[in-house]
Amino acid sequence: MAQEISTQRLANDIREAVIKPAFMDEELKADDRTLIFINPMENLMVGGPAVHSGLTGRKSDVDTYGEYARHSGNALSGKDPMRIDRIGAYAARYAAKNLVAAGLAEACEVQLSYSIGFSRPVSIQVETFGTGKLSDEELSARLERHFDFRLAGILKNFNLRHLPSLHKGRFYQRLAVYGHVGRVDLTLPWEATDEADMLKEG
Repeated sequence: MAQEISTQRLANDIREAVIKPAFMDEELKADDRTLIFINPMENLMVGGPAVHSGLTGRKSDVDTYGEYARHSGNALSGKDPMRIDRIGAYAARYAAKNLVAAGLAEACEVQLSYSIGFSRPVSIQVETFGTGKLSDEELSARLERHFDFRLAGILKNFNLRHLPSLHKGRFYQRLAVYGHVGRVDLTLPWEATDEADMLKEG
């Protein structure tokens, strides 16, 4: 109970001493619906070699798009598929490819933002760089309606738990070289465009 009280007090203090002053001269301000998360999962004990095998120094540019596109500072290789920063990148790639395949944009970047304690993204944003046939907000709404961006949903949709057994145990090993996207030598589920027709319909 003491921990709960101190966490709430800290949230109130942050709202008063940090958030309100920082947004004082801004049009957009925090309100009663603004959520402040302070250690929402209490002690997070999952970590170590079971989920991180020490390859994070490679960073995402090696695993994904090089200098072509923006990406997070997290690596994909060397992480268990339970890590949302790895498979969230796959889900974002899949969503963007399907929007382009649907003819709704010529270029597309999808950003998914997750927070500890929430199974779904707290933010889904689409950037079509002026090539969208609909507004970026409408495209974001379509993704939210039709795609399951929960960790469990991504695992199931891409069959990530069983892909190693279907590839003689070498699926993730083969992904660790030559990148995780745009591969023509592997059939990767996040490269499919099987949801394009559904996105066209709205």
